[in-house]
Amino acid sequence: MVTDVVNTKDLNKIAPVFGQLSFDNHEQVVFCNDKDTGLKAIIGIHNTVLGPALGGTRMWQYNSEWDALNDVLRLSRGMTFKSAITGLNLGGGKAVIIGDAKTQKTPELMKRFGEFVHSLSGRYITAEDVGMATADMDLVRTVTPYVTGISEEMGGAGNPSPITAYGVFMGMKAAAKHAYGTDVLEDKVVYVEGIGNVGEALVENLSNEGAKVYIADINQERLEEVRDKYNVDIYGGRNIYAEEMDIYAPCALGATINDNTIHQLKAKVVAGAANNQLAEELKHGKMLRERGILYAPDFLINAGGIINVYAELENYGKQEIMRKTENIYNTTLEILKTAEVKDITTHQAAFEIAQSRIDARKNEK
Repeated sequence: MVTDVVNTKDLNKIAPVFGQLSFDNHEQVVFCNDKDTGLKAIIGIHNTVLGPALGGTRMWQYNSEWDALNDVLRLSRGMTFKSAITGLNLGGGKAVIIGDAKTQKTPELMKRFGEFVHSLSGRYITAEDVGMATADMDLVRTVTPYVTGISEEMGGAGNPSPITAYGVFMGMKAAAKHAYGTDVLEDKVVYVEGIGNVGEALVENLSNEGAKVYIADINQERLEEVRDKYNVDIYGGRNIYAEEMDIYAPCALGATINDNTIHQLKAKVVAGAANNQLAEELKHGKMLRERGILYAPDFLINAGGIINVYAELENYGKQEIMRKTENIYNTTLEILKTAEVKDITTHQAAFEIAQSRIDARKNEK
């Protein structure tokens, strides 16, 4: 079940796009339909002030088309600020394909989706996200140049998941430094919720540093595989949020920081890979702060993936990818200190820096 969307049961009473709660002056929303392949997709372009809108494609079996629309609006907006705060000359975009990636994804569907991407003439550049793999991006590349995250064999930067996880790890270490006075995670109790490609890579980093890691996921087979591979523990309880821990790392689909969970959280730090972790940014960012829980803004610390795929556009190599990703540590520390000095939430501090860069570029034009 998708969790990073708001309750949509009453959305049929409001305007289909402009009235959405997640609509934030998006520049363009494209609905893509192809009867022959079964493709139903939505591309959201939030902002292109800094450059073309780049963001991954997610394939998911949404409960409704409203949920899919809401998801793409929230995700594309997040990409705008992710690129801005990371210093990349990119705008924010995202795409969702409605369907089960395990049973409904075909080469023909992916190519047809690529043709829709191509029709936007570079305003939107796609990449992989949940339900996608590097091989899918290679297929899209056969019909359009407006795709990143293609395989190294095809001249791309390859799977961005390990780099995304490394950036989250750097952000987590910075948050630990701010909260605990040290960025050494050895013996820290970390609960990782969501063991996809990024979640697994984060577990590897944490395990290598000697953290005490607990993992949770809806896929039991996946949990057992990761447990055996990295010698970590599977969480067997029913309410992960109420467990004693030092760091909570949400790496699933998002919105796990909400009215129901914040009051239960015992972690001192929230730092994970999921997008849109705060169900309501202002409200829940403030609630975390009031409870003394340090939040590492998701759109900052999970930016390693976009740094990785951006390399294909700017033609820089692995060394520069790693340098930029490691710098997430310094940027996170800067934002956490700024929030403290200004007496605002960490999300507000990150958002203000990202927005100021967008505004400065807009004023130049």
